Amino acid sequence: MAADEAIVVVGKEETRSKSMDAELRTAIPTGGLQARQALLPYNSLRPRLDMETLPVIHLEDENILASIFRRRLYFYHATGENASKMLSTPMRDDSIRGPALQEAHKKAAHYLSTKFLVEIIGLEKFPVRHPQNKSIDGYRLLNERETLIVPLMRGGQPMASGVNEVFPTAQLLHAKLPGDVKKENLKGIVTVILVDSVINSGKSIVEFLQRIREVNDAIRVIVVAGVVQDQAVRGGSLIRAVARSMEITIVALRVSKNKYTGKGTTDTGNRLFNTTQLD
Repeated sequence: MAADEAIVVVGKEETRSKSMDAELRTAIPTGGLQARQALLPYNSLRPRLDMETLPVIHLEDENILASIFRRRLYFYHATGENASKMLSTPMRDDSIRGPALQEAHKKAAHYLSTKFLVEIIGLEKFPVRHPQNKSIDGYRLLNERETLIVPLMRGGQPMASGVNEVFPTAQLLHAKLPGDVKKENLKGIVTVILVDSVINSGKSIVEFLQRIREVNDAIRVIVVAGVVQDQAVRGGSLIRAVARSMEITIVALRVSKNKYTGKGTTDTGNRLFNTTQLD
C-alpha cells in the first residue's frame, strides 16, 4: 500500500544527504510524489529546496498530528454481485420466516466469512491428518481461538452462528446491551467480530464499538451485517464521525438506500423468530 503523502524529515545541513535534493527535484514534479518537510529542530534550520516545492510543516501542530494518525472507515460489501443477489433473495422474501430465514442468514454469513473475513484477518497454518496417513498443512482463521464473535441480540444471532460454523474454534458471546461485554470476556482476545442483521443508523454498533474500546483499545473489531443502510456510512453519519477517533471495519452482504426501518411484521428480528405480532 502506497503512502498518501510523504513527510521528509530534515535535520542539520551537515548531516543531510547530498543526493537527496536532486532526487526530490525529480520525484516531486515528474514522479508524482506529494511531500512536505518537517524540520528538526523546527526553529533553527534552513528548509530543504524551497517551501513551494517542499512545504514546511510543524509536527507538533494538532491538525498535522490528526491527519497523520487519523483513523478511518473500511467498508467491504458485495452489493451487485451475483452471489449477493442470490443470497439476499430469501432474506428479502416476506414469505420466508422463522427457521428458513435463519438458515438464509447463516448462508449469507458463510459467504461473508470466506469472501471477506479471511482476507481481512488472514489465515494460519495447522497440521491435519491426510487420508493417505500423512500430515499436511490445514488452514484456519488467524488467531481463531482468540477470536470472539458477538451477535447483537436477537437479530444478529443467526448470522453469528453462520460465522461460528466457518470459524468453529472461535468463542461466542450473546449480547443485548454493550455492558454485556465484560472485561473478562475480552481477556486474551485478539479479534472481536460484532454481528447484526441490519445496520440502520449505526447507533447500536457504535455503542458496542465504544464499549469494547473502553475495555481494551488494542483489540481488532470487525462488524458483520446482512444489510447496511446507505445513510449509516455516508459522510456526516454517526459511524463516519466515530471513525475519526477509531478504526472501523464493516463487512456487509449489501448496501440499501431504502431508509425504512422495519417494525412489527417487517422487523427482521420478528421475521427471524416468528414474533411478527410484536410491535
